[in-house]
Amino acid sequence: MKKALIFILAFAAIATFVLLSSFFTVNQWESALVVRLGAPVAMIEKPGLKTKAPFIDTVAIFDSRLQLLEPPSEQVILGDQKRIVAQVYTRFRITDPLRFYQSLQSMEAARAQLALSVDTAMRREFGRIDLPTLLSADRPAIVSKVHEDVKAKFAPLGLDVVEVRLHRADLPLETSQAIYDRMKSERYRQAQLLRAEGKQWAQEIASKADRERTVILSEAQRQAQITRGEGDGEGNIVLSGAQKGDPKFYAFYRSLQSYGRSLAGSGPVLLLAPDAAFLKALKSGPPEAAAATGAR
Repeated sequence: MKKALIFILAFAAIATFVLLSSFFTVNQWESALVVRLGAPVAMIEKPGLKTKAPFIDTVAIFDSRLQLLEPPSEQVILGDQKRIVAQVYTRFRITDPLRFYQSLQSMEAARAQLALSVDTAMRREFGRIDLPTLLSADRPAIVSKVHEDVKAKFAPLGLDVVEVRLHRADLPLETSQAIYDRMKSERYRQAQLLRAEGKQWAQEIASKADRERTVILSEAQRQAQITRGEGDGEGNIVLSGAQKGDPKFYAFYRSLQSYGRSLAGSGPVLLLAPDAAFLKALKSGPPEAAAATGAR
């Protein structure tokens, strides 16, 4: 009885294992290839629960979605012997699982070969150009050549390379530092040149301003002398008219002007003879007062 129970349990376990080995699931974004003893026998592209022969059939599942390949950055030598650190990324998908299995077999092998092919094509195309060309508007056309080369190579292998793009292209750190130092020296030289030109312009402006100042002062002095001469002439005319109109008052006024000029610059003591003509107006006063004193 016990032996029969063990046999039944063993048979049920084997049957369950065989049954489970006969089914597999295909998702909507996948396709499956059934391989029997190393030879492909069926391609399944519709999703759902599928069956296969246990023990002799194996199933290779392939993802039909767009895949991303982004290898690490690498140094590339350009045609002008300049070095850059370039990184490209590639998008691809499996379009023919049967060819893919026959040629590449696994996604890991496909990624390795695709990365090698992209790197080789990139180095070949970049080795034909110089750095200014890579930084110009011609760069998309250069990367497009890399894409076309890789796409044509992997199309017979059941792989569609959708795009190849240059993610970054930088100068190496040591090269960047050297370029920065040269740029710094060049900017310093230009700054020194601009400062020298500024000093020269400042001297020219100052010299021009001094010349204009001299001309303006000369013109002002000439105009002042003309104006002063005209004023003196008008003053002489007024004085002449005043002398003709009242000679005594004019003589008295001239005496007062003489007193002002003489006494203003004299010392505390001024010695003059009592009968000096210089003191006549000072003693007698205005002409009207002198006339009244004489009448009395």
